[in-house]
Amino acid sequence: MAEMQPRPHAWRIDAREYARQERRRGRRHAYERLFGGRTALVVVDMVRFFVDGNPFGLATVPNVHALARATRAAGGTVAWVLPAVPEHATRWAVDFYGPEIAERYRRAGGSGRTRDRLWPELVPAEEDLVVEKTTASALFPGRCPLPALLDERGVDTVLACGLVTNVCVESTVRDAATLGYRTILAADACATRDDAMHNASLTTVYRSFGDVRTTEEILALLRTGIDAV
Repeated sequence: MAEMQPRPHAWRIDAREYARQERRRGRRHAYERLFGGRTALVVVDMVRFFVDGNPFGLATVPNVHALARATRAAGGTVAWVLPAVPEHATRWAVDFYGPEIAERYRRAGGSGRTRDRLWPELVPAEEDLVVEKTTASALFPGRCPLPALLDERGVDTVLACGLVTNVCVESTVRDAATLGYRTILAADACATRDDAMHNASLTTVYRSFGDVRTTEEILALLRTGIDAV
């Protein structure tokens, strides 16, 4: 059997959505500058369960790696967020998914040391945060320690990436906006199962919750934000 090849999403946001925001605020992108020390890259669910067998997910790995490296270089925080692995599936999950799928999702975070459960090509630096969440969002208060950890570091900007776009990544972006973070979603560093779902989520985020940029655009912003406070 041939090895699965990475396949980037053919992502797009309609021109009318860009035009709508340009009329509202006078520019296409909400955030035109990053401040390195106040920025956090939040990497959601880059574990085997979601990456393996997903060509779109595989295609995000180099971009996630590049964003992590650049965020550190700019003096920012890199936070890797994984699904927690509870002892039992919740009653809600069993009722909603059925017992078989609920059990599969219960195990989605993998096993072993937390840092070792990430996709093998993604290795956290010693100073990175590695935390677990017990709900879709990495920023829902009380279900993940990340909000408090970001507050301790004076973070006001969240760069979001990971898997899957239209579930845990979008949930994280929505909560980031609700908590008042300047929020940017990396369009080509997140993925789901098909282009239609991916693009619908990007459009929702861009319209209502945060900016949507390419990895290259974010890297350029990070280079200008080195040591900025």
